[in-house]
Amino acid sequence: PSCLFFFKQLDRIIIHQQVELLEAILGTETSSKYEIKNHLGQRVYFAVEENDCFDRNLCSPIRSFTIRIADNTGREVITVNRPLRCNSCWFPCFLQELEVQSPPGTIVGYVVQNWDPFLPKFTIQNESKEDVLKITGPCATCGCFEDVDFEVKALNEMTIGKISKYWSGFVNNVFTNTANFGIQVPVDLDVRIKAVMIGACFLIDLMFFENSLDGL
Repeated sequence: PSCLFFFKQLDRIIIHQQVELLEAILGTETSSKYEIKNHLGQRVYFAVEENDCFDRNLCSPIRSFTIRIADNTGREVITVNRPLRCNSCWFPCFLQELEVQSPPGTIVGYVVQNWDPFLPKFTIQNESKEDVLKITGPCATCGCFEDVDFEVKALNEMTIGKISKYWSGFVNNVFTNTANFGIQVPVDLDVRIKAVMIGACFLIDLMFFENSLDGL
């Protein structure tokens, strides 16, 4: 799609969360805002999470959400929808799933959690719910604030990229719970699947890292 033009030559996508001052001071969850950048640090899109205060404070990190991603002119180019789901490995009938649309109203793919008692595992699917890629995380996602990598694999299990949680700058961000992620994929990957990978990154952040700095 023409609205995903900026993804065509990208093999690395950086996602940086913008933390509201009120949230940093009071610890009150406000709507998440993100900048999506290329490998040079230039913003190509920005994103805003939509949900209500009840969801954010009482249902996090299992809350439902809609994330609207717009280009620098303010035109919405990607919509990420996630229903309210259980966040326990003991309930495989309620595993995580989200839908990615681009442009809004046109489904380009899905991110589906796979049941596993030890490892975080997900499948990237196209608009027809056909498997395209796999994502496998480490057995422990809290690495004492070391970078955490989720491997992106082809269906034959060959590793072709990764989604990384970066802890660099932790000292400066300890009170703001700022999320920094990097997505590395082949440059010739379908731009629609690159858009779905952004949805996967948001889901991984919510499931494993959103409350990782609580109490510090």
